[in-house]
Amino acid sequence: MLRKTIIFRISLIFFTLASILLQGCAGFLPSAGASRSQAEAAPQETVNDSPIQVIPVNNSVATRVKNAQNSLSFKGGITPKGQPANLVHPGDILQVLIWEAYPPILFRQNSYSNSISTVPASVTINPTVSQASGIPAQEVNQQGQINIPFIGRIHVAGKSISEIENTIVKSLQGRANDPQVIVQNVNNNTSLATIIGEVNQSKQMPLTPKGERLLDAIAAAGGLKQPVNKTTIQIARQGEIQSLDMEAIIRDPKQNIVLQPGDVITAYFQPLSFTALGATGSTNNEILFESTGINLSQALGRIGGLNDMRSDSMGVFIFRFEDPKAVATKEQPTVGVTADGKVPVIYQFDMNKPETYFAAQNFPMKNKDVVYVSVASSVELMKFLSIITSVFSPAVAINNQLSLGF
Repeated sequence: MLRKTIIFRISLIFFTLASILLQGCAGFLPSAGASRSQAEAAPQETVNDSPIQVIPVNNSVATRVKNAQNSLSFKGGITPKGQPANLVHPGDILQVLIWEAYPPILFRQNSYSNSISTVPASVTINPTVSQASGIPAQEVNQQGQINIPFIGRIHVAGKSISEIENTIVKSLQGRANDPQVIVQNVNNNTSLATIIGEVNQSKQMPLTPKGERLLDAIAAAGGLKQPVNKTTIQIARQGEIQSLDMEAIIRDPKQNIVLQPGDVITAYFQPLSFTALGATGSTNNEILFESTGINLSQALGRIGGLNDMRSDSMGVFIFRFEDPKAVATKEQPTVGVTADGKVPVIYQFDMNKPETYFAAQNFPMKNKDVVYVSVASSVELMKFLSIITSVFSPAVAINNQLSLGF
């Protein structure tokens, strides 16, 4: 009788513990992360006051995301802000050359005898026909002005060279004998583009009215140190930043954009990566990928696919801050965004469906993506049963001991 009472009490204790464990196993049991059901319930939560979108992916969704990502380009993303390269700015150094028809009235031949060495080689001066006077090179002051004898200070900032020449000629009309003017920007201190990063020689490149382009800057810097297919080019302009892989710039001439003063071009070597977490076929890690981009099929291949013994094949997720253009549809033209204009999105892939493998080939990976493979519910059940077994093992041992003793 005593033996039965002891066994009953021990069993009651362990059944109570088992019941508690069963009710709270989701939070009590060790886990690699959220379950599939928890991820699917994410729309009930927000990120920076923006609702999380959970989007099951089929081929049409993958195509929409791919098209939205392909639409991002230098042409659409970087606007031509700032002043054109052929305009003069404070800090530039100008050389002014003035010719008068013979006989000269204002400017004598020796007025600036040592200052006309910068006369272009193509210009032939006949002393008996015309007189040339070179005004010493001078820096455009902070007010955007330079000083011209017999005229005084003239405003040149924001004007082109030809506009400055015309201004001086008009101001000399009636004073000089048929004046002709050439203005040279001998030190273009302000119309510069900077090229840095994985190039052979970082430098600042002066921009001219020719309209230098992105590939001109890379060539001027001695080319790239790294292979073209593993290099990303970033351009920063007036607070806007956009990146594109080098191969896309070479492939599409429209992406070889005209540079603007103040542009900063940075060449990166393979800066793109995604993070793999959960029940993957290999160790969870950050995975680098080429600047040309990869799709989800390639990404899964690089992480060893799904773990056969642990993964939930219906619970493959990509966590991403997405561009609104990739999320908006005709049925839902507007979506909530975070402060930086992005939409928190969880893309869900059901790898049990054969069509998903075609969609995965279309779905482009994005820098800083998180690929998460949820753990199958059966694995959680096995964990629970393992705990229950370990809990009841002492009861079995006690029962055996009591059987021997009574």
